[in-house]
Amino acid sequence: MLFSKWIDKRIEEYQSDLVSKYCSEVEEMYRKMRGWRHDYHNHIQAMQASMALGHYDEVNKYLCSLNDDLTQVDTAVKTGRVMVDAILNGKISMAKKNGITVNVKARVPENTPVSDVDLCVIIGNLLDNAIEENGKLPESSRFLRIYIGQKDTHFYLSVTNAAGKKQNKKEGFFSSSKGSGHGFGLARVRSLVAKYDGILMTDSEDGGFTGEILIPLCSE
Repeated sequence: MLFSKWIDKRIEEYQSDLVSKYCSEVEEMYRKMRGWRHDYHNHIQAMQASMALGHYDEVNKYLCSLNDDLTQVDTAVKTGRVMVDAILNGKISMAKKNGITVNVKARVPENTPVSDVDLCVIIGNLLDNAIEENGKLPESSRFLRIYIGQKDTHFYLSVTNAAGKKQNKKEGFFSSSKGSGHGFGLARVRSLVAKYDGILMTDSEDGGFTGEILIPLCSE
């Protein structure tokens, strides 16, 4: 009983830290967007002045610079939920910085019962594990595939990543190579999926690992 309470406390602390991190990422995204909008009129005035002087090449360079800046601010993936966009794009950016080829298709169905916070914790943990596993391999072998959408009457999430040798299951769980004190993230994912009467399926094979989640959608 005491051990179970300790585990629950550790998981709660882990989730709290994770949510704080995700909220910070959302705030940073909005800060950049507000900054860009604030400077919008200044950009327009600068280009109008250059146009009036006939400095067209200068205006073209200015526009190219603004386009690059806006690309960095705008999210690459839009799921329909702002907080999910923040964590998903943040993890994708991290993966690409680590030399991981990313393929993603994501749209959260409107009648998905999972809260933003819970969904961020689920996605964040699965992608953290995927990025970590990729980091153990040569850059040429790294890949990450993400799919979020609807499968029949269920919310469906699938994460497939490059991995080393096939992992063995023990009592229905894959053994962790992280050592003592780790694994709370995956435990929290299982707990949250169960909270919504869903199922978490994992499959390991040489060269790859896949995690799939199915959660019943709300009746429309």
